[in-house]
Amino acid sequence: MPDVAHLPYLQTLLRLFLALGIGLFIGIERERRRKEAGSRTFAFAALLGALGGLLGEPYALSALGLVGLLVVLLNVDTIRGGEGPELTTSAALFITVFAGVLAGLGHTFTPVVLGVVTAGLLTWKTSLSGFSQALTESELRSAILLALLAFVIYPILPPGHVDRWQLVDLRAAWVTVILIAALGFLNYVLLKLYGARGLQVTSFLGGLVNSTATVADLAGRAAGAGHADALVVHRCTLLATSAMLLRNGVILAGLAPEAWMSSAVPFLIMVVVALLLAFRRRVVISENAMRDEPALTLLRSPFSLTAALEFGVLYLALQVAGELAERASGSLGFYVVSAAGGMISSASAVASAATLVAGGQIGATTGATAAVIASLTSALVSIPIVLSRSRNRELSRGIVVALITLVVCGLAGATLTHAWIALHARA
Repeated sequence: MPDVAHLPYLQTLLRLFLALGIGLFIGIERERRRKEAGSRTFAFAALLGALGGLLGEPYALSALGLVGLLVVLLNVDTIRGGEGPELTTSAALFITVFAGVLAGLGHTFTPVVLGVVTAGLLTWKTSLSGFSQALTESELRSAILLALLAFVIYPILPPGHVDRWQLVDLRAAWVTVILIAALGFLNYVLLKLYGARGLQVTSFLGGLVNSTATVADLAGRAAGAGHADALVVHRCTLLATSAMLLRNGVILAGLAPEAWMSSAVPFLIMVVVALLLAFRRRVVISENAMRDEPALTLLRSPFSLTAALEFGVLYLALQVAGELAERASGSLGFYVVSAAGGMISSASAVASAATLVAGGQIGATTGATAAVIASLTSALVSIPIVLSRSRNRELSRGIVVALITLVVCGLAGATLTHAWIALHARA
């Protein structure tokens, strides 16, 4: 048992007042909802816990037992009154007494966080209830799968390369799978929260997931579109492309910051040029209003385990192929693999390059160049898709010119960056 008599008076008072403040903070919310246990009850529970923390473990357990008895009496009274058990208030009381014990032991951060979070959960009852009721089974299942990927499977994967040739790093591959899956899930949540407020918003979100599929969907919508709607599709195509470039830049920055520093200029130039080309003229949407059409099909599912695994397999294949090409043909071979990967999935190609940079298998400049090449290839892939799916010649010509302009600006930015790096190295 601690020697409480020799504790400084000010320290003892601070612990008791902290517990009192936490109890009142939680209890005020219960008081406002006209519950039987209000601000005074919660304040007493917190003070009781603080006394238990000051006096020692047996007294802390006694305080918990006394609050448990109080909870039993409270529920018996409400059940007799025909109101049902006070489960939420009971749980809050137990947390309050534990917070009081922690305050009595001298903790500050943990009991304060407990008090704030508990009061928040009690206050947001209506919002949380509405959110949980609005969740569909597929959304809940998708969230569970995403958590399974991140917090169950990832920790058990072996760190480092798993083969003697130093080619396959399962944990690094899984990080990129989680990153892309979380990005797609976030896009879905944003779309559900704010709705499909125009094809432009969903096109940008779709570009973050898969710009090629988004452009193909847009080109199909433009098959019989009028002039105004064709302009909307033109803008949306460039928005999807800019989202792809932004996503690839974020992936590169997150996995290999040193490579991002070598590619920041071309990526920023391409994103800015894409947005300028998208908004260079005012678009007046016609009455048939493509903005009222449903969201892009690839955003109607919050999370696909199959798609995530396909991405992981493709990522590993590109990583192994890139590493072998680098060993056999140097940087040129790796650039060829990155360009081919950009035709299929620029996100996989960029993530593969970034992981190799982070692991020291290739240089930062090589990885940055490969990421830019993969992004440019992904943008160029949109050209044959638009030409084959859209029968609107004006739209097709405008998109082709815009994408070629984008690619030329990206190449110019990459060339300037390389020249600057070479000049700085010589200096």
